[in-house]
Amino acid sequence: MTRLKVAHVPARTPYARKLTSEHVRVLNGSEGVPRDLTLKHVLARRPFNWFDVLHLHHVEFDDLAVLRLVLSECARAGRRVVFTAHDVAPVFTSRRPYQRKLRTLVEWNVPFICLTWGSAAELHARLGPSVRTVVAPHGYVVSPDELPAPARGAKHRFRYLMFGSLRENRDVPTVLHNWRFGRQQRETELQMLLRAPAPVNLEHDGERPVWDLISSMAVAESRLKVDIAPFPTDEEVADTAVGCDALILPYKWGTHSGQLELAFDLGLLPITSMAGYLYEQYQQHEGLAPEPVWFDWSDGNAYSYGERFLRALDRAVTHGDTDDSTNRRADFAEHRRAEHEKVMAVHHDLYERPWT
Repeated sequence: MTRLKVAHVPARTPYARKLTSEHVRVLNGSEGVPRDLTLKHVLARRPFNWFDVLHLHHVEFDDLAVLRLVLSECARAGRRVVFTAHDVAPVFTSRRPYQRKLRTLVEWNVPFICLTWGSAAELHARLGPSVRTVVAPHGYVVSPDELPAPARGAKHRFRYLMFGSLRENRDVPTVLHNWRFGRQQRETELQMLLRAPAPVNLEHDGERPVWDLISSMAVAESRLKVDIAPFPTDEEVADTAVGCDALILPYKWGTHSGQLELAFDLGLLPITSMAGYLYEQYQQHEGLAPEPVWFDWSDGNAYSYGERFLRALDRAVTHGDTDDSTNRRADFAEHRRAEHEKVMAVHHDLYERPWT
């Protein structure tokens, strides 16, 4: 059986790398195709006879002219293009350039894979009826067949986890100050697993103060554990997470969260703002995964956001052990397997269609 060859731009996250089956092969990481493939890399490898499908994930950092040229070349070569709309609103760049890129994808009849029905409805409202959308949930981050063993040994203090990059849509200072000084938080720990900062991160007005705060607090506060990795691998994240009790997701804005799905995979209690369509992500697993501890940062009453977040932390500490029984975890693993089959069926259907 000939498998469809799919090149992801990029394949840095588990979401992209898991989109494989007996019918679909991910090229990234093999045959000279980098894992972190960019549109410039794609253009440098013309003609486009080395892939069948180009799967776009993030277009914020790509030049609009380069995006248009890639779409034109794919159309001429008869190569399929699909786009996963992880974010309805931009995380790194301003709204107007991002909207131009999304509209360019619509003009070229590129189908949008949405992770929730809510995001699909919002895209139709923003981009008009001509945008073509299908809905397929995010799915697992750690395969149910590759879950790390639960942490064993003496019960540690209640431990929170934060990991990833210090994006501007994540309010890390509010987390640090409330966690460190909250009266019900004095016996808890906070584990941070962060990506290595680049010069641009340390020069950026929005990130440099956050890095300075983390550095100073880590020296003064022994309960704060900070690890930095070049780019934490899936295994490093999972191994760190299984030693924690709760995952903090302090989103100021956003659309979907792979970290939320990771918490469900590993049985961590998510503590998260109700940004974007995170609640709809939870609803896809309702009854199979513990409900997150929610806090609302959406009504504009900014002076109350700190107390709302601290109350969420306090609820988490008193939440008690989540129901992580063997039967429940087995049921969730089976749910994930069935979900993945549906996700791959949606993708395979899109990948097979000819360019129109």
